[in-house]
Amino acid sequence: MRVGALVLCGGRSRRMGTSKAWLRFGEEYLLQRVVRMLTGALEPVFVVSARGQRLPCLPNNVAIIEDRVPDSGPLAALSAGLEAISRQADAAFVCGCDAPFLRPEFVLRMVRQAEGADLTVPREEGRLHPLAAVYRVSLLPVIQDMLDAGVLRLTMLTERCNCRSVPGSALRNVDPKLDSLRNINTPDEYRLALSAAGIL
Repeated sequence: MRVGALVLCGGRSRRMGTSKAWLRFGEEYLLQRVVRMLTGALEPVFVVSARGQRLPCLPNNVAIIEDRVPDSGPLAALSAGLEAISRQADAAFVCGCDAPFLRPEFVLRMVRQAEGADLTVPREEGRLHPLAAVYRVSLLPVIQDMLDAGVLRLTMLTERCNCRSVPGSALRNVDPKLDSLRNINTPDEYRLALSAAGIL
């Protein structure tokens, strides 16, 4: 199975109050950091942005795809990304641009767990994490049906396909604290992440 990566970064970041792609994290921006973690593990890497969105400088081998349906959330961005990557891959590890502690080892473990499933998603403490999951491009018709019906929640996709949930216990030997699942949504979470990384 050929597996690439998609980074979704076109959200409005309402709770953060500013674009998360442009948050400084040490000597790089948050989007650059996430892309760097993925390019060490998977190929190709695509970034899905909002239409007309300005992004930090990215490596030349990282493609930028624009979301076709504004304000339709991550499901529409996933659709655009999977369609673009389908020419080069059978599936994609999908995450947001706000996961500063994403580990390549975690990504590769999720990919290894994905054989035979349409969607492979981590589950920790009863919660699914659809933005740290592996999606097959064959899900595109199902996703389009959901978009047409106005069903926009990513977690609803788990009920409409062959979904494998991976317990956190199966991931902790490559990511002991499951930091790869930690994302940043508010200024307080941003400050805590900087402190955890020893940047503050």
